[in-house]
Amino acid sequence: MEIRKIKKALNKHGIIAFPTETVMGLGVFYDDFEAYEKLNKVKQRREDKPYTMMLGDPKKITKYADVDHNARKLISAFMPGSVTLLLHAKENVPSYVTHGTGVVGVRVPSLVDILDMLNQLGKPLLVPSANKAGEKPAFNSEEVKNIFGNEIDYVVEGECVGGVASTIVDLTTPEVKIIREGPVTKEMINSVLGGE
Repeated sequence: MEIRKIKKALNKHGIIAFPTETVMGLGVFYDDFEAYEKLNKVKQRREDKPYTMMLGDPKKITKYADVDHNARKLISAFMPGSVTLLLHAKENVPSYVTHGTGVVGVRVPSLVDILDMLNQLGKPLLVPSANKAGEKPAFNSEEVKNIFGNEIDYVVEGECVGGVASTIVDLTTPEVKIIREGPVTKEMINSVLGGE
């Protein structure tokens, strides 16, 4: 993986693709509106569906989102890992990231190479799965190239071993809600939160 080339692509409002422990992801810098618009176009995605913010270190989540007691417990138990937490975004997160809801999804993947990449990039990426809207996500770099061709700027070689999208947990209301169950199950979450 060539960090210099990845940075160069992202700094030019580019889109990268890379493997995670679930499915292949696409990525742009979270604060780059031009790249965000390009990402919507490439994915053929509705404007009202927000992207997850991916970070390289669970400790950095507090820089971008409010972390309460429940969030702290789940971050400690499952991050890095296959879970996305919906949290109240801080003011430094652009409104287009939250679609004006003030809510941002945060995820810290568990692949060591990708964590290293994210930490070297120095700021979070907005990361959807690597697919066109409504189609199956790609599971390796070759599939990404077949789907997108030259629409994206850099592909990190590799393949995904999990194949199941991350669990999504909504922590923005008093009642903890599981929006999508993935590798981290409802039972696992309840045991960490003490059955709340």
